[in-house]
Amino acid sequence: MDRTVPARAKLADFLRGLKDTAGLTYEQMAKKTNGLPSKATLERAASGASVPAWDTVSAFVTATLTAELWLMSDTEPMVRARDLWIRARRVTRAPYYVHKAPNPALISTPADLSRALRLQHIWAGYSSPGEMERMSEPGELPASTTRRIIKGDILPIDPKQTIAFLKACDVLERADLESWLDAAMRALKYDSGSRGMHISRWSRAKDLLPQEEERFDELFAYREKKERKRAA
Repeated sequence: MDRTVPARAKLADFLRGLKDTAGLTYEQMAKKTNGLPSKATLERAASGASVPAWDTVSAFVTATLTAELWLMSDTEPMVRARDLWIRARRVTRAPYYVHKAPNPALISTPADLSRALRLQHIWAGYSSPGEMERMSEPGELPASTTRRIIKGDILPIDPKQTIAFLKACDVLERADLESWLDAAMRALKYDSGSRGMHISRWSRAKDLLPQEEERFDELFAYREKKERKRAA
């Protein structure tokens, strides 16, 4: 196995451990996913030679989930996989100048907000627009719109889309999302377009967030539901 990049190797080791615990061959795993991803793709994902797409990692985890794995794990396997994947992607893809996640407290203009969203996307592993769409609820974050947000051409159209974008970029805790929504409010006061005209909608944005005691596990639960349905 390729260990030239430690963070990439840790992800590969984790995936191989899941496979060994489940006692499955790559061919059996591919059958459980209806060939998407293929046997070759699954095998390559656990080789450490490159960082696989998140869709591949998610399918890998779903195909290998067992009751034994749940009992043995201190952390929910999909959450652990996501963390390792982000770290591996960050090491291999993030520009040299990105050393930490952006601080929403420093956002004061629409340009600041756009740049911070792009940096958060980088920090969270550079998910593709298609992957981010599949991490979100249907219709919340179209890939075409996400692509333009990532390029810096546009800002999210409303609070709901902003929250969906942030959650797909691994901003999952209520307190963190509130900080970003406060930042958007500050920034959009200077927006002469439709967002500025509808600033009252943003002032109620926190009503869209779950209560404090609820955990932001929709990102993984929705993704697992889709993978299980596809594999059924």
